[in-house]
Amino acid sequence: MTGIADKIMQRVSVHDSGRWVCTPKDFLDLGSREAVDQALSRLVKAGRLRRVGHGLYDKPRISNVLNRPAPVDLDAVITALARRDGVRIMPDGLVAANQLGLTNAVPAKVSYVTDGYSRSLKIGGRTVRFRHAGPSVMRWAGRPAAPVVQALRWLGPRVAADGEIVSMLNRHLPDAVKLDLLHNSRDLPGWALPLARSIAGEQAVAV
Repeated sequence: MTGIADKIMQRVSVHDSGRWVCTPKDFLDLGSREAVDQALSRLVKAGRLRRVGHGLYDKPRISNVLNRPAPVDLDAVITALARRDGVRIMPDGLVAANQLGLTNAVPAKVSYVTDGYSRSLKIGGRTVRFRHAGPSVMRWAGRPAAPVVQALRWLGPRVAADGEIVSMLNRHLPDAVKLDLLHNSRDLPGWALPLARSIAGEQAVAV
């Protein structure tokens, strides 16, 4: 192994196996882009790293059940892409609604919204779609209430106002998420403002 390859593995080994996805950009302080690419290629051939997508690598975690490398951590991939490309990324409305238990519908493709450009990528054998979204959507990126807002947008005004949905969110959302929803309510669509206060419940009284 070259010196750069050893330094790459030292940096990768700081993270738990399977929990960090890296890109060549993460190692450009160690050498030129060409040298880093060559070192990563050698590490993949040696089985020390796995290429999970174009320019995306991880140190795979071995599944105790299957006794083989576990699938790539998609959240780690998204973090790596956002870090590499300098963009914000968050799940689209259907994914968010599914994660919150508001729908049983499962998207045919894993989808995200981003303030970067629209594209589809092959990651770990799956097609992941990224759709460009405007500032009104992306200003929620990174906030605790982002999945709730995404889910409400996907459900739409009529369905989102259903009493069962509001009650479920009120019961299960952490207080920090409710407060974030209230404190940033100016960024919600107008029809979602009363829903935010109903979802927040007692937290709305305190604000």
